[in-house]
Amino acid sequence: MNKRPLLIYVDTSVIGGYFDIEFEKETKNLFNSILNGEYRVLYSSVTKDELLEAPEQVRTLLDEVPAAFKKFIELTKEATELGDAYIAEKVVGKTSREDCFHIALATIHKADILVSWNFKHIVNVHKIRGYNSVNLKMGYPIIDIRSPKEIIDYEEK
Repeated sequence: MNKRPLLIYVDTSVIGGYFDIEFEKETKNLFNSILNGEYRVLYSSVTKDELLEAPEQVRTLLDEVPAAFKKFIELTKEATELGDAYIAEKVVGKTSREDCFHIALATIHKADILVSWNFKHIVNVHKIRGYNSVNLKMGYPIIDIRSPKEIIDYEEK
């Protein structure tokens, strides 16, 4: 049975995690799955802006993903408003505004999963419930938020 590849939004922590000893194993497995066509990647202008000061290998990692497997999205007024609503509802503080934009973009673009290594502000059950409460209140779908460790396939191929 052919199933459609899942659409995943990757935040900056996932891209940096590829080169981080603590996160590299699962992140490299995730990128292998992406290159095998198991996932389609959404990434945004927020991600690009956050990567401006990163080492070149981090900034250019997504260049290795074929164009057919990725989609670049811009931060819009709609996403800014949704992100700011997370802050207004006190899901997180103002210092987490870019994190909120990642979640808003993934929500608006109907990502199947937002993937992150940010356990403080994103991959955190209390925060996820808060983001989804705001999403529902504002007429958006809930968003599934996971770490790469939770979505990679551990089965033998």
